[in-house]
Amino acid sequence: MSTDTLLLHVYRIYIRPYTDPNRLEKTLPAILLISLLALAPGLQAMPSMEHPAVTCPATPVSLPKGLEGWARKQPVRAGDTARTATTLPLGSGVTATLLPASQIAYAVRPQKSGGSTSSGGMFIFSVPDTGRYRVALGSAAWIDVLHGTTPMTSVAHAHGPDCTGLRKMVDFDLTPGHYMLQVAGNSSATLPMMVVRMP
Repeated sequence: MSTDTLLLHVYRIYIRPYTDPNRLEKTLPAILLISLLALAPGLQAMPSMEHPAVTCPATPVSLPKGLEGWARKQPVRAGDTARTATTLPLGSGVTATLLPASQIAYAVRPQKSGGSTSSGGMFIFSVPDTGRYRVALGSAAWIDVLHGTTPMTSVAHAHGPDCTGLRKMVDFDLTPGHYMLQVAGNSSATLPMMVVRMP
């Protein structure tokens, strides 16, 4: 039976007698059914939320203000515990060599660990002044920023500018102090990353 035939069948049996109060209880489910059938094609036609693929130019793309340090990355190795966490310089990009998830003792269990085959690590950075700080990543890895063992709440999330290698950017409003950056669920053993104070 086609959708049109089904709708006509439902209408004749349930909807047309709608004026009869005694059949109201039987009619309402049919109204809901018709609504769902009408919505189905539209739901299937909704556009994908994935970031669209783009063709990048041969020349390097300019980085946004405040993120210029992304273009100059230094190699570092991730720590496996809070005590051995690697210090990250503010405003300078790094290419971090990560560790297998099974070798990391996180200070706080990541919400999305990525499983035993993923990579991650422990880092630390210092905040000299109150302000908004951005963690920029070259992948969609999961991050936690901790003050002690207290997770900080992010205030903004964004995809990095196309053709820059910036995949994910997460902003936090922080006060002076030392902060732990936990990386989890990365699909490869290396990760370009940077922590920077925003203008």
